[in-house]
Amino acid sequence: MDVRIESMASDCSATIHVDLRQVIYALSDALDLVGIDDVAHGKRVGIMAAACGRELGLNPAQITALFDLGVLHDIGVSSTTTHSHLVSEFDWESSQNHCDIGYTLLRDFAPLAALAEPVLYHHTRWEKLVQLTDVSREVIEQANLVYLVDRVDALAAPHYAEGVLMYSSEIRAQIVAHAGTYFSPELVDAFLAASATEAFWLQLEPRGIQDIMQEMLEQGSGCQASIGELKQIAEIFSRIVDTKSPFTAVHSLGVSRLARFFAKGMGVSPENCDKLEIAGLLHDLGKLRVPDEVLDKPGRLDERERTIMNAHSFETFQILRHIKGFEEVTQWAACHHEEPDASGYPFHLHSGDLPLEARILRVADIFQAMAQDRPYRPGLSAEAVLEFMNRLVAEGRIEAAIVRVAALDMPGAMAAARPAVNA
Repeated sequence: MDVRIESMASDCSATIHVDLRQVIYALSDALDLVGIDDVAHGKRVGIMAAACGRELGLNPAQITALFDLGVLHDIGVSSTTTHSHLVSEFDWESSQNHCDIGYTLLRDFAPLAALAEPVLYHHTRWEKLVQLTDVSREVIEQANLVYLVDRVDALAAPHYAEGVLMYSSEIRAQIVAHAGTYFSPELVDAFLAASATEAFWLQLEPRGIQDIMQEMLEQGSGCQASIGELKQIAEIFSRIVDTKSPFTAVHSLGVSRLARFFAKGMGVSPENCDKLEIAGLLHDLGKLRVPDEVLDKPGRLDERERTIMNAHSFETFQILRHIKGFEEVTQWAACHHEEPDASGYPFHLHSGDLPLEARILRVADIFQAMAQDRPYRPGLSAEAVLEFMNRLVAEGRIEAAIVRVAALDMPGAMAAARPAVNA
């Protein structure tokens, strides 16, 4: 258990000064949004896993690795329906699906690759885990400990609002009942020792979570991430968002590439092209808090549904604003639904208050949505997309200069907007 996020950034960037550990912890907030009303599941799992690690006598590096694993263990969950099953049922027959997705997302990203196998097995029962001859004992124990405290959080979830401490004995007893089947007896003993204190349960309250997250961040080395690492982690999270709905497959990737296409055509600096590409990948993070039934509704949204949907860009702002060095990325990503006359959302800014990069991202978002195939309609042809965009120009809703870049090279614009799924 000796892998730590603080050792990730071996290739430091001289362009965007950002700590990769801070980026990953901030983006983990997006994973917790899937819970809608309960937005700290991953953090609580990380906190409990670390507490049990201390009882097991692990060293600080191993405890940090357990915390990181807990924070990211549900990286394969984007559906609110899936999240509901996972927190309301002790065991669920389709729980392995999100483990497989999480493994796929993490295995090729070198800084987090060591977490991939534990994520793959974090819903596998102990009695099955110990039969796996091709998996290391370390991975088996990591995965099972996260499974154990993940189920603790599922059992505790109905009680956080009123105070979980009074239900701690009942929760502990339910975990003991599954020792030797679902969970390692040794890990159950460690959990019982750690959870015997009031502090174990009280640290799971919002103030306790915030303090622990800050403490874990301060343990980082502070080395800046490379541009390549930032793009790769941004693409991982964009894939989480885009798999949430059949309507949004590769949307974020298409917006990202198209925004870069527009920016290069308008003479934006290489540094800002890189930042804009990252903003495009992350612009819809807030949609993870939108219920599946709202995001997947093929027809017109009613007033309540529209209000929920319109909150997503502010949620994106809330996630990204805490990353030092991402100030411009945050602004551009959060403002992709602002209208020139200030009738957009979430800040109602006039076009004069928006930098060029934010205005480019808005155009890229609209263009890509028109060009992309949707379950209820095929993507529009290049001619139809350009006609639609010119209509918006005539209405004063987007800038003619940005659309002109596409008009000069529609094949290039369409190729950027429609990336291959595995590109």
